[in-house]
Amino acid sequence: MRPRYPNFTRRALPPQLWRWILVANLAAGILFSGWYWFQPTGRQAEVDRLVSAALARDKRVGFLEVVWDIWELYYAGSASGTVAPGDNRIVYGGLPRLKAEGPELRVLVNQAYAVGYSDALGLARWAAYRVVDVPRIPPAPPRPDRFTVDRRTTARVEPQVYTGSGYDRGHLAPNFAIATRHGAAAQRETFLMSNIAPQRHSLNAGLWQELEQRIATNYPARYGEVWVLTGPVLGPEPARLRERVAVPAAFYQIIVDEQDGRLRTLAFIVPQEAAANADPARYLTTIAEVEARTGLDFLAELEDAAEREVERRRADRVW
Repeated sequence: MRPRYPNFTRRALPPQLWRWILVANLAAGILFSGWYWFQPTGRQAEVDRLVSAALARDKRVGFLEVVWDIWELYYAGSASGTVAPGDNRIVYGGLPRLKAEGPELRVLVNQAYAVGYSDALGLARWAAYRVVDVPRIPPAPPRPDRFTVDRRTTARVEPQVYTGSGYDRGHLAPNFAIATRHGAAAQRETFLMSNIAPQRHSLNAGLWQELEQRIATNYPARYGEVWVLTGPVLGPEPARLRERVAVPAAFYQIIVDEQDGRLRTLAFIVPQEAAANADPARYLTTIAEVEARTGLDFLAELEDAAEREVERRRADRVW
């Protein structure tokens, strides 16, 4: 026998309460409309996009997120007053750099993403890509059925190195975001082994996938475009797959949003053992901490004072 639940319909509430709810909604609408019409043209366009995103089912944006974004963007002071110069088509704020002396990373530029590859480690230290909003997110082309050796590297890691290892072939620049913005040819490039790192299945198919989906759908719809830097966090003496590919202890993700000449960032360090349904807010950190754990310098093209300001900030919540 099915349990009985209260029937929360219009008739379940007193008519007087419904009148108050209607009045409150009308008042909120009037206040918002008045606020909107006194905003600069650029800000009105930003609000228009946020509301449109909330009405588009494929972009997974809620109206509470719209309200929060308006507060964060214009009133909360969560963004710094600076932007990065130069070419930000794929990498924001300049190529990540190694802080310590050592073998230079091999920068491999593809149609829609770039990586800083270490032949000594058999994997990339960083990957960078940008995701822009589109009126409607198209279906992704069919997923390629195989991974490919990247012959621009000297390590020449084959897909078989991962077979039976207990680790997935985890994408750094993700298949879905690249495929839906740049098409099948760019999607195939995400299956190059230079874009792959050993990742536990529970992470690859769980929290990490959730973050990648937000980056591919929700964030561009709310902000127009976002830039992403991602890669492995290695321990002092990482294990290796068949003595060739270093196994990360964790992965980092840095997300950059530029609005009205200001920057906001999110930074995560997620361990391999993270539960599939873990709250991503648990792994929020600062870019400075990611730099300390990876030995990389991010956003180096910002002015020094601006770079320090952005890198020391820890987001209060996941956007």
